[in-house]
Amino acid sequence: MTSKAQPRKPDWLKIKLTTGEPYRELKDMMRSRTLHTVCEEARCPNIYECWANRTATFMILGDICTRACRFCAVKTGLPTELDLQEPERVAEAAEQMGLRHCVVTSVARDDLKDGGASIFAATIQAIRRRLPLCSVEVLIPDFQGDLESLKIVMDANPDILNHNVETVERLSDRVRAKAKYHRSLELLRRAKELKPHIPTKSSLMLGVGETIEEVLQTMDDLRAVDCGILTLGQYLQPTPTHLAVERYVHPDEFARLKEEGLARGFSHVESGPFVRSSYHAHEQVKSAAAAEAGKA
Repeated sequence: MTSKAQPRKPDWLKIKLTTGEPYRELKDMMRSRTLHTVCEEARCPNIYECWANRTATFMILGDICTRACRFCAVKTGLPTELDLQEPERVAEAAEQMGLRHCVVTSVARDDLKDGGASIFAATIQAIRRRLPLCSVEVLIPDFQGDLESLKIVMDANPDILNHNVETVERLSDRVRAKAKYHRSLELLRRAKELKPHIPTKSSLMLGVGETIEEVLQTMDDLRAVDCGILTLGQYLQPTPTHLAVERYVHPDEFARLKEEGLARGFSHVESGPFVRSSYHAHEQVKSAAAAEAGKA
């Protein structure tokens, strides 16, 4: 448990709550299909905006994670759930929402031989059957570095392969549970080797004690493995028992970091206090497609 006093939350971190009819409809639909969303489980600050616009990030493989990262609000423990019908229910929900871009993530399932890769693949395929024009992005765990698990996901041909390094190398062991900085970079590198045409993406949260120089080095490390999309956001402590916020990064600094990322060759950089990995994800698909077209 941390007892460190938090810096005062600045005015730019105020959230406008929008809980109108689309928000309530989407919440009821998720409950009726016993689906989980990372929007709720991770207490994302954008849930009201995104749900009001009928976009959501589905979280498959249950709601109990086998890891206990110090920044994450998702429940941890020993999962008991493995629902083979879940991919079809996710696809049904995506169809009912009329999605044009669908994001699918999961808890870490180190208890499963393939880390849940086969369920990711089945979910991609189910969405494509129901919504052939819908692009599908997956935000995957590291599968403990298992290449065969990664290959299962890549063979299902997601439109974007996302895996988050979360923080800079120096802080990785402190912030993340079991995950390793260089293992994450290796996963992104191997993903591009397996399917060079599929864009890769990663995310950093700021305000956990990193320096700007370390952020720039992380950008360089990601570009070295041909990661093309980057998101940068402010870490917000979900509960008093989680990692403390070291500082709140000003929006002007986020804007400067966006320029640094674009100068390094990322096809798209989403950077701001409330940015999370899947924020404005549909726009990132267009940027990635344009970048790939430019290489041709």
